[in-house]
Amino acid sequence: MPLLKLFITIKVNEGWIGGKGVHFKKSVGVLLFILCFSFTPSVQADKAVVITDDLNIRSGPGTDYERIGQVHTGEALQIISLQNDWVEIAFDHESGWVTREFVDIDSAHRDASTGDTTIGHVISSVTIQHDNTHLREGPSTSYDITGFAKKGDDFDVIAAENNWYKIANGEMSGYVRQEFVDRHKPSSPAGLENKTIVIDAGHGGRDVGAIGASGTYEKDFTYRTMQELKKELTMLGAEVVLTRDTGQFVSLASRTSLANLANTDAFISIHYNSFPQAPDITGINTYYYHKQSEELARFVQEGLINKTEATDREALQEDYYVIRQNFNPSILVELGFISNSEQEQRLQTTSYQKQLVSGMVTGLTQYFK
Repeated sequence: MPLLKLFITIKVNEGWIGGKGVHFKKSVGVLLFILCFSFTPSVQADKAVVITDDLNIRSGPGTDYERIGQVHTGEALQIISLQNDWVEIAFDHESGWVTREFVDIDSAHRDASTGDTTIGHVISSVTIQHDNTHLREGPSTSYDITGFAKKGDDFDVIAAENNWYKIANGEMSGYVRQEFVDRHKPSSPAGLENKTIVIDAGHGGRDVGAIGASGTYEKDFTYRTMQELKKELTMLGAEVVLTRDTGQFVSLASRTSLANLANTDAFISIHYNSFPQAPDITGINTYYYHKQSEELARFVQEGLINKTEATDREALQEDYYVIRQNFNPSILVELGFISNSEQEQRLQTTSYQKQLVSGMVTGLTQYFK
């Protein structure tokens, strides 16, 4: 629901209202209060349900803003407004911002009799049970059909509403009735249980990294992928250590020192490529330095290519500081070219991020087996 914001400037004896610290008469304050409630549409019924633990609330729509609190799985948040990949929510008598990918707007349901907001059981993926299963634009048969899924097709679950799932894979997306799919809750591959995996989100703070075709920053892509990978690995029983968990700058030496002290089973440094001179270039690389890391690199590269069907730029040996100075199995992944405008857009979607994470998890699982 769009939020209409009303901005009013009133001149009184004390000065113009609109800046901090300006005193104004009580009558004007009452008038402003009445006007706001008369002309601003109500959005109190709109809720977002948190789908991860330790979700940061920030003072603005970006990871560079100050963290002002946290919320956890199942909490229902009142929506104030939406801005790109961020949701403004009511928090502590004011407002805060959370990333949209970790809240479920579609699956927040209000019980008519109790007024309670509930969320269904967490399902990570589904498999289509019948050929030519209809995918629709919305959670009802009144919506247009967007495509036909085949029996055996696998999809990630993006949201749930009433008796429908919003699903997506690399080829199509849409809503499907829950009765037409086989639901899968997250499993815990034995290979990942109790493994210590260090995730290094490349760049950060003043180091923005590569610049995308539309002016995006590599540091924001790496942070987003790190969050998604952390969530998946933690769910699968791994002990996850982060070299940075906010938007601050961290030196390369600090990143490798942390990994060397953490009894690390695997270290993954996440990056994105850019080559503006050839804006059509695309593909995924995985790099290793020490011979002991070659097998890990090859498994992860294979997993990434299988899950994303991206151009295979291979697992290669390269002299990068964070993998050269690492005493443990360590790799650096370049997950795509943000200088390619088409790929830049794809990399910003939740469905493709999930494919990248699924590829890395598959590679790690095979390596530990």
